[in-house]
Amino acid sequence: MKNLWQFIKRPPWRTIALGLAIILLILGARAIWRPGHIVTDGRHDLARNGMWLQHGWLGHDSWFTENDRTDRLPRFRSAAKIRELAAMLRRNHITDIFPHLCPTRLDGAIMPVDDKQTELFLKETKGIRVLPWIGGVIDADVTPDMPARRKVFVQSAAALLRRHPQLAGVHLNVEPWPSGHANMLKLLDELRQALPQGKLLSVAAYPPPTYWHPFPEVHWDEPYFKEVAGRVDQMAVMMYDTSLRDGKIYQYLMRSWTQQILDWTAEGAKPPQILLGIPTYADAGVEYHKPDVENIKNALPGIHAGLNRYEKPPAHYQGVAVYCEWETSDEEWAYWRENFMKTEKEVP
Repeated sequence: MKNLWQFIKRPPWRTIALGLAIILLILGARAIWRPGHIVTDGRHDLARNGMWLQHGWLGHDSWFTENDRTDRLPRFRSAAKIRELAAMLRRNHITDIFPHLCPTRLDGAIMPVDDKQTELFLKETKGIRVLPWIGGVIDADVTPDMPARRKVFVQSAAALLRRHPQLAGVHLNVEPWPSGHANMLKLLDELRQALPQGKLLSVAAYPPPTYWHPFPEVHWDEPYFKEVAGRVDQMAVMMYDTSLRDGKIYQYLMRSWTQQILDWTAEGAKPPQILLGIPTYADAGVEYHKPDVENIKNALPGIHAGLNRYEKPPAHYQGVAVYCEWETSDEEWAYWRENFMKTEKEVP
């Protein structure tokens, strides 16, 4: 043993031994690091969660024709299919839904709905807040720097809510939406002024900046986050598309983001309701999303860890928003019910 120690102390073996010791220490520390918390008692489920839905539930028949998807119409155009969807939503405590109505038309107006289908949908989803998901690609579909086209967009959104007064509001999703974009704030102000009284203005919001993904086009700094928060009723924060390759780091980021988002929006007389967005989708072959890292099994423990730092969740915390309805599997719903929901409490 003495001879071995003397051997290790000689160069270059002492450097190699030190390097191996450091590596083992790091690996050991990582093995015992638990950035997320498993919570199965439902303490963070307020039974007021959200979900993004696909286009067919409200979209006009012309959309199916233009996109060569007329074979899919039967999936949406029946009371039975809508009741099946509504039962799934209620079972999983989803009360706010965002059916897709993007992109905009050539003149800047939001996509048309099928009026008969929309009324049937609202009838069969009674008790669930329906906020059509409007927007699209910045400077292509949504043009905040063009006042005339912006006006068309705003007026068409307000007209939809007047035509279908049972809609709860609109959900604006613009991608990307750079931090500091002043004319996007003008768009929010104009939407707020134009929407009928009592209707909600919701946004798909961007999370705070991160060391691992330093792109201001898809991350809002604190001052801008607060500017948006002061103009809307609800923020569903898209806490994904981080390019991360490590599940534990993603859990840690979700924990940090949960606290940052809730703390940043706690000020003011009426903070917006916060939905923390989690991914259940799999965009294969892209750099910004790795489904074996960004998934429900890493997202929820991170959110739980962030919420556990409060004695009780802040009053403006509403719940979790799931992206998206058309890709969430039975296995993911089972994990959701076991690791997030208050299973004994059903939404009427």
